[in-house]
Amino acid sequence: MTTDRLPAQIIRTQRFTLGVPGQFTLAPDGSAVLFLRSRAGDDPVGCLWALDVASGTERLIADPHVLLGGQAPGAAATDGGRGWQAGTPLARLGIAGYATDHAARVAAFTLAGELWIADVGTGQVRQLPSAGPAANACPDPSGKRIAYTHDATLRVIEADGTGDHAIAAPDGPDVTFGVCEEAGAVSLRAGRGYWWAPDGTRLLVARVDSAAVQLWHLADLADPAKPPRTVRYPAAGTANADVSLWVTALDGSRTEVCWDRHAFEYVAAAGWDCLGPYAAVQSRDQQTVLFLAISQADGKATVLAEWHDDCWVQLIPGLPARTASGALLAHADRRGTRHLTVGGAVVTPPGLQLRALLGVDGEEVLFAASADPVQVHLWSYQAGHGLWQLTAEPGVHFGVRRSGTLVHVACRADSPGGHTVVQRAGRPPVPIPSLAERPMLRVHATRLALGPRYLRADLYLPSWHRPGTGKLPILADPYGGASSQRVTADLDWRSLLSQWFAEHGFAVLVADGRGTPGRGPDWERAVYGDLFAPVLEDQVTAVQEAARQYPDLDLGRVGIRGWSFSGSLAALAVLRRPDVFHAAVAGAAVTDQRLFNTHWRERFLGHPDVFPERYEASSLVLEAPKLTRPLLLIHGLADDNVHPANTLRLSSALLAAGRPHEVLLLPGVGHASMGPGSSEQLLWRQVRFLQRHLNARAPTAQS
Repeated sequence: MTTDRLPAQIIRTQRFTLGVPGQFTLAPDGSAVLFLRSRAGDDPVGCLWALDVASGTERLIADPHVLLGGQAPGAAATDGGRGWQAGTPLARLGIAGYATDHAARVAAFTLAGELWIADVGTGQVRQLPSAGPAANACPDPSGKRIAYTHDATLRVIEADGTGDHAIAAPDGPDVTFGVCEEAGAVSLRAGRGYWWAPDGTRLLVARVDSAAVQLWHLADLADPAKPPRTVRYPAAGTANADVSLWVTALDGSRTEVCWDRHAFEYVAAAGWDCLGPYAAVQSRDQQTVLFLAISQADGKATVLAEWHDDCWVQLIPGLPARTASGALLAHADRRGTRHLTVGGAVVTPPGLQLRALLGVDGEEVLFAASADPVQVHLWSYQAGHGLWQLTAEPGVHFGVRRSGTLVHVACRADSPGGHTVVQRAGRPPVPIPSLAERPMLRVHATRLALGPRYLRADLYLPSWHRPGTGKLPILADPYGGASSQRVTADLDWRSLLSQWFAEHGFAVLVADGRGTPGRGPDWERAVYGDLFAPVLEDQVTAVQEAARQYPDLDLGRVGIRGWSFSGSLAALAVLRRPDVFHAAVAGAAVTDQRLFNTHWRERFLGHPDVFPERYEASSLVLEAPKLTRPLLLIHGLADDNVHPANTLRLSSALLAAGRPHEVLLLPGVGHASMGPGSSEQLLWRQVRFLQRHLNARAPTAQS
């Protein structure tokens, strides 16, 4: 049956991301676009491509299949002791990221632990003799030399392969330079831990010392002879990593950037533009952020701007930043709207919610914003020219703009991955094709606005259901947390999965309540001090209002499922509201809020030593004796984001209270619900559990 093959397709296509172009870089004149894309919708090996905008011709610049000797995924290979093991599948050896010089003529990347450089014009790709397994490669703006990290050390090598040397080496066993993967670096985790000066003579480098961060252990319980994996994890209320910044010369001499690191221990953003190095630092309580201009001569930091909020200062992707003339780009939350500000002045209207800064080209600012929370559009602003909207078609839009050329990605409801075109004034758009697979299942969803808060929701009904032919059990399938919306104008793998559950006998309801992005700062901050009560209240409203509008929905049979935040929400739903929710599946749930990381949990609940009552009120473990409904707990034993101790502690409390429940532990599986190590059998287990306890039935034959 076609329906039954969807979970395997989601896993095989890595959630329909394979074959989708991404990570776009435009040449300064807009004449060429670099991007990553695998060669097919089921090929996990990322390749580097270049598009000539004038002709619309694509060129394959770097293909790991060729660079690694033409071996097929999973084939054995010899690494010569250089950082990858024989038998490593190419799926793990594709090009995951790259960086270019200012002219986009030189691209650097790492592959199989080796350092590579590509001449975009000629297509020549060369391996450089790095000191060992390399990561985080980036050319200087001139393309003359490449920086990379190896063994917690930041190194620089000339583009011709000579002169490899360390410019910042660890001065302690728990210290890294140029690597921001340790907790405590906040938004730097997702980026490179160093930034080139425009002239290529210096770098701003992050030093991360994790010695004070507590050690946690993850054991492989399926292999008792294997020692546990040790990770540094700053749980709420415990010590963060010590993050500092250094202006570093090519000879290794460096000057520390001076600010009050005790008062502002989070480095939220950093960079080096034409005006010099800069950073944004945040207080531990996240209520204050400073924007610092850094002197490259002596490291002195000057406060250029300060933001404060009684709950928390939201960190917006891409902000703060500066235009070429020095105008500070930031945001201001006023009367329920998140505005873009330029030089301190608000430039966007009430009701238009800023989502992200996408780029700055001279004085022109490209950003994403929403008037309708389910849609995201591209906007541009330039002093003297004003504000204008670049996209109008319903969807979720993002892109890159340089010298008047726009790489525009439109994610719509017709296919996952989006449609990408390159647009230049006065010329026809040039497509960058997506090679993503078409889903095996069509979505049948109705957009709703429920209750007095107009909760945005999607109702997924089985394709085989006809109104009036029988009642359907309701399955709430939200996320509900601050990091993600579920109800949007595009199509992603989670929408397909909701439809898959519907085909097995459920009316699946996905609702975004308070705390989710897209509806402004007041909506987001409604969960300050209480992570769950407003969110659960909105899910109850959504279920009851949807059933009022659709008589075929059965309020006597309501289930809820979720993963991560929504796993916590699902478990809490049957603990607190068994009158509404009759069964739950909770995956990778945080059950004791003290077991989650400092920056994310303290944002909403504060420090546990200051607000212990908030942590107690949000503890699922303390509410375990209330369970009266069927509950399935699932957790990957290799999860280093939400430690398995969360599920084990809740299960132990349930056992102590004499509350029956089911537990499914997954050896070798991390936090991703549909990532490596997961299988479609995990979804089937959930379906059968919910069918059994909600008396759901589906036709025996579907196509």
